[in-house]
Amino acid sequence: MFRGKQTRVLLLNDMERLERTLFRLEQGFELQLRLGPTLQGKSVHVHINYPAPGKKFVSSSFHQLEWVNPSGREDDSDKYCKLDLEIAGSYQYYFGNEERTGGGYIVVDPVLRIGHERKILPLDCITVQTYLAKCLGPLDEWLDRLRVAKETGYNMIHFTPLQKLGASRSCYSIADQLELNPDFSSPGKNYTWMDVGNLTEKLKKEWSMLCITDVVYNHTAANSKWIRLHPECGYNLVNSPYLKPAWLLDRALWHFSCAVADGKYSDSGLPPLIENDKGITVSLEGLLWTEVFSQLKLWEFLQVNVEKNVEQFRKVLQAGECFNNGPKSIQECCDWFKMSLEELNAECYKEMHSHHEKAINCIVETVCYERLASHGPQLGPVTRTNPLVTRYFTFPFEDMTMEQENQLMQNPNDACHLLAHNGWVMADDPLRNFAEPGCNVYLRRELVCWGDSVKLRYGDKPEDCPYLWAHMKKYTEITAKHFSGVRLDNCHSTPLHVAEYMLAVARQHRPDLYVVAELFTGSEELDNIFMTRLGITALIREAMSAGDSHEEGRLVYRFGGEPVGSFVQPNLRPLVPSVAHAMFLDVTNDNECPILVRSVFDALASTAIVSMACCASGSTRGYDELVPQQISVVKEERLYPKWNPDALPSSVEVNLQTGIMAGKLALNKLHQELAEKGFTQVYVDQLDEDTVAVTRHCPSTHQSVLTVSRTAFKNLETHQYRAHLAPMYIPGKIEEVILEAHTVERKAESYVKDERFINGMPNYTVEIREHIQLKDSEIVKQGDAITEGRSEFVEEIFFEKLTPGSVITFRVSLDPNSQKMVGYLRTQLSQFNRLYKSGSLIDSNACCFKLCGSLMSKLTLAEMNVLLFLCDAEEQEDGGGCYNIPSWMPLKYGGLQGFVSVLSEIRPKNDLGHPFCDNLRQGDWMIDYVSSRLMNKGGALREVGKWFSAVFIYLKHIPRYLVPCYFDAIIVGAYATAVDAVFNQMSSFVQNGSTLVKQLALGSVQMCGVGRIPALPPLSPELEDVPVRLNSVTKQEEQCCISLAAGLPHFSTGIFRCWGRDTFIALRGLMLLTGRYLEARNIILAFAGTMRHGLIPNLLGQGVTARYNCRDAVWWWLQCIQDYCNVVPNGTDILMCPVSRMYPTDDSEAQPLGTVHDQPLYVVIQEAMQRHMQGVEFRERNAGPQIDHNMRDEGFNVEAKVNPETGFVYGGNRFNCGTWMDKMGESDKAHNRGVPATPRDGSVVEIVGLCKSAVRWLMTMNENGNFPYSSVTIHRDGTEQSVSYKEWNQRIQENFERFFYVSDDPADPNEQHPELVHKKCIYKDSYGASSLWCDYQLRPNFTIAMVVAPELFTVQRAWEALEIVEKKLLGPLGMKTLDPDDLVYCGIYDNALDNDNYNCAKGFNYHQGPEWLWPVGYFLRAKLYFAKKMGQEKYNESVYLVKNVLSRIYTHLERSPWKGLPELTNENGQYCPFSCETQAWSIATFLEALYDL
Repeated sequence: MFRGKQTRVLLLNDMERLERTLFRLEQGFELQLRLGPTLQGKSVHVHINYPAPGKKFVSSSFHQLEWVNPSGREDDSDKYCKLDLEIAGSYQYYFGNEERTGGGYIVVDPVLRIGHERKILPLDCITVQTYLAKCLGPLDEWLDRLRVAKETGYNMIHFTPLQKLGASRSCYSIADQLELNPDFSSPGKNYTWMDVGNLTEKLKKEWSMLCITDVVYNHTAANSKWIRLHPECGYNLVNSPYLKPAWLLDRALWHFSCAVADGKYSDSGLPPLIENDKGITVSLEGLLWTEVFSQLKLWEFLQVNVEKNVEQFRKVLQAGECFNNGPKSIQECCDWFKMSLEELNAECYKEMHSHHEKAINCIVETVCYERLASHGPQLGPVTRTNPLVTRYFTFPFEDMTMEQENQLMQNPNDACHLLAHNGWVMADDPLRNFAEPGCNVYLRRELVCWGDSVKLRYGDKPEDCPYLWAHMKKYTEITAKHFSGVRLDNCHSTPLHVAEYMLAVARQHRPDLYVVAELFTGSEELDNIFMTRLGITALIREAMSAGDSHEEGRLVYRFGGEPVGSFVQPNLRPLVPSVAHAMFLDVTNDNECPILVRSVFDALASTAIVSMACCASGSTRGYDELVPQQISVVKEERLYPKWNPDALPSSVEVNLQTGIMAGKLALNKLHQELAEKGFTQVYVDQLDEDTVAVTRHCPSTHQSVLTVSRTAFKNLETHQYRAHLAPMYIPGKIEEVILEAHTVERKAESYVKDERFINGMPNYTVEIREHIQLKDSEIVKQGDAITEGRSEFVEEIFFEKLTPGSVITFRVSLDPNSQKMVGYLRTQLSQFNRLYKSGSLIDSNACCFKLCGSLMSKLTLAEMNVLLFLCDAEEQEDGGGCYNIPSWMPLKYGGLQGFVSVLSEIRPKNDLGHPFCDNLRQGDWMIDYVSSRLMNKGGALREVGKWFSAVFIYLKHIPRYLVPCYFDAIIVGAYATAVDAVFNQMSSFVQNGSTLVKQLALGSVQMCGVGRIPALPPLSPELEDVPVRLNSVTKQEEQCCISLAAGLPHFSTGIFRCWGRDTFIALRGLMLLTGRYLEARNIILAFAGTMRHGLIPNLLGQGVTARYNCRDAVWWWLQCIQDYCNVVPNGTDILMCPVSRMYPTDDSEAQPLGTVHDQPLYVVIQEAMQRHMQGVEFRERNAGPQIDHNMRDEGFNVEAKVNPETGFVYGGNRFNCGTWMDKMGESDKAHNRGVPATPRDGSVVEIVGLCKSAVRWLMTMNENGNFPYSSVTIHRDGTEQSVSYKEWNQRIQENFERFFYVSDDPADPNEQHPELVHKKCIYKDSYGASSLWCDYQLRPNFTIAMVVAPELFTVQRAWEALEIVEKKLLGPLGMKTLDPDDLVYCGIYDNALDNDNYNCAKGFNYHQGPEWLWPVGYFLRAKLYFAKKMGQEKYNESVYLVKNVLSRIYTHLERSPWKGLPELTNENGQYCPFSCETQAWSIATFLEALYDL
């Protein structure tokens, strides 16, 4: 199956330490490390210890990765460094600049190969069987015994250690790590590791079986000769003197135990044979206190000799000269010192007493478990062989008295041989070494001790214990040379740095080392530390841990696979934390016998459940043979039976008639087939309390394998199982019964434990039938085949003889019609992704399908607006609405983006239970909505709709559980194709831009559309290239120019869609920089046609119901004309374009198109300039509540003039708000109705800047011969006066800083109101406001003037002012609209709140603190401009700031279902529910910042 290059992306974020997060990758994957929002713009270096090409792995050797920036510009959203992963292992990465600020690990899985042809064995294919090596007998008999694994379908053998064993004969107590167990050499032969290697190689090549074995790093056998020669390798009383109290206690307990064994305490209630717990606890506790702990006085180890230390202290004082009061003061000090020491000693006594209490509790609990508990070992009487408690330390000496032992402890030559045993501590921190200082496990008797083993003491590095490290390194090399993998025994107690070192050694010899471990940390997070640091491939999990069938089924679901019907994930996707890969076993080699815990009939049913897991699976030798007792790793000395195909049931040899071996062979073959053929999807269904159905599904062929297992956890003789099972309904067509099997009793001798061989129960076997037709089944009966709807083909199954312990497995395919439909569908999807070539079919009956890409390429960007977007209000305007999921919510858009936004959330998580997926499974409503919506639009969109409709015919005829994943593939494929087509119609800035640039550029499509009724007034008939369409009602041709919505969803339709100010703030970013020149021209000219009083309208209302109540829109319009001339090739041609004036005079009614002579645009521009110099003063038409029910009467008076002295535009009054900060009070409760929150009358800083930009531009244009006017002419005092643009420009230039800069010099002669200054070194928000203090408020508006007219600003002053804006106003996404130190600042905008708070009621604080996004774009542009003037260092700092802000924008865009940037946020970036979810000018100004960057 085609898979393609797999790439995973890991985002790096500042201070993010992911050492406890597991990231698993496969060889052949590419890993990309990208900068997260907190790091973008910073100089970040990434280091990793993955070996550089041609180098060997050294864990401490890191190298720096190189950054790649595909777009080579703008932001850091696409910048990455990469690794091509070809070597298995664990690799650490870290990042930062001067210091490490984050890091983690990645684990690359090994690739395992088998057979002569070195075929890859997928990790999920593994079926492993564990063997106790000591039970295999001589090496020359191994093949006969191991053949059992081969013949029952296993492909991996796990051996317990093959080394020479210690005196206890425990498989895990190794006497010599370098010597092969001599038991494996038959008489006259001396086998070596080379012979073992030859055997494992033979198994790998000829039997296609891999071999792994245990490595034991934590301990060695207590009788190991080398530990006697090198006692420094263990924890002894010389190198670990802190263990002396614990050793003394251990010896005292030994002597106490001997006394108990001798009956000394029988009269005290503690006889040698402890038979019941009646009073035993009290007796034992009391005797331990009196006979052991009190006698030892261990607290003295912690205490000081008070008298001795006081005397020393006294001598020091007497020798000094610091005491003038003589002996009296010295005595007082000594008394104080003595009292302090006595207090310390008392604390030490209390501490030791608490250790004693814990020790006594542990001893009593151990004795009760070992001697009395029914589930314990029931050791019998206390003897010297079976003492009361296990000894914690070795004692390689003859018996002696406690006094003599005390002397032994003082002699280093003897004390070095008193070594601590190993063991484990219940619920302990696995990262803590319990034998190190500070841990009192040995003293508190908390260790579950292995008395046959000595705990090894490595230290921190090889130099700390050279012999031990060298010895274990050689041991590791031998193992890695001959085995394909290792099991880390006692992994959770093995020092991590030791295991890391040893595994690195192993991987030098075998790079694709398979590493498994069993962890008992009790925490997935702690498990991950071992997984990541050691590069563990799989964790051993056990079905025996399940208490019932429900839990057993849950484990199958937990340990691997995706849900059935999962979404197809893209090849390039985020690297997400993994669950540890599992090796799921029936039972491990050191656990209880399942037959004793459950029942003999459960063995087959439970192993079938395990075999269906999508991970490695396996068992322990003896399980399949139904051995009815635990095969002890310590006590078992019998041999495994050999394979003999002709053996009789009573024989000690085995074959497929033995136990459940025939069933296991079939299940192992099935397990491997499922993994090899890509059955990666899993569904677990609990049919009843005992019956579990596990489905494995192949996403490419849609074939399923379904196993129904009826477990038998309880004894059939004592438990009443359900007599009848409910029928089962299996979707699809049952092709065959792969197997049906059940455990049966047969005539054979009853079980008798054999003395020489590990024999199973001969009177049980499996009856199995394989690859039969459903009609021939003896377990089930076929019911009716039901077709539900047009796509659900379901087979009914009746369970007739699914007795407890039975298993049946079905192979299920899609019904023939569904198979065809899926094939046809995959053919269409293959145009988007080659993955779908597999299983594709050509539909010979279908008309010739057009490729989706060719259809998309024919759509205009206006049509793309319909295809991809349209919010609910826009859809309703056209008579529809966004698709609504009744149990959830409506989608954000009617177009494809509405669906893609939801799918992109649920796809990575495979959230098939989401209401969106439910809706798709329940019916075709969503599917029909997509196609019919487009077919109703007509034109090229209808053709796209037809394509969807044709593809959806196939989708409607496949099983409903597959509909979500295929719907996703169709929608996402079409969406990606459409987006590519969009970018192909845009500028090179977008086409070659970063992902962030492209995502923002989509905002141009999102905001620019036509709608049912065009929002723009008609353009001149003389103008060329004006788009037209047929009006569906009048059947007449009409113009259909796009308009720019201010924001979605609130400003998307009707008269509230189109605003002059919003349009021209957004036009450069959304239309000019994206290359939409013609549409930008049409918008500019359309607004020009509505000019009145020298102003263009704010609320456009198609020009007919326009309001001319804003002072700034005309200046933004002029700025856009300037930008058009500068950006567009031959842009100055626009000045000659004809403008149809809707209002020939200020007072005329709107004139129909064609009734008024056109004017060239340059004339309209000159009129705007001239009218302002003359002075604009009028009262709005229809003034009163009919046009604004909040405004007071004075507010309808509009004024906009130019101060002849300064050249500043000024206007407005305290009852209106003619700039973008235009909130009018609406609350009667708060008494702010009719009062503007921010009137900003006088000369407003951004309008002065925009005016300066326009005047300068027109002056230059005139000088260049592109604009015919050099001045404006006005009539004043009965005379005609002329003011040149040059003169006007000069006046503004000379006066700007004089009147707008707030100096830090109190004596500045330009500062007329120093008492109002509360922020220095900034620029005023206005000059000459009716409320003088408003001039001095810190707001972000002067940054706009810095961008459009930077020449007005002194560089140093501008820089200081920008620093203050950054510090005080810049938020996570937006810009505070008012200084947070201002008394009326309020950062939470709530338009629904109506109370008596004057400053906040009914959203009065709209521009008094909430953080608006669009000013940030201007701030960033200003910062970049002036940073260049300040030098390279400041510029680099500013680039970091800009990139960092842009990264937060990118993150918001990625997460927003609207795929846009909001109008505003509440303080500190909090979500504001009253904001537009996506706003034109927010998107536009960030695009402009990216363009500047």
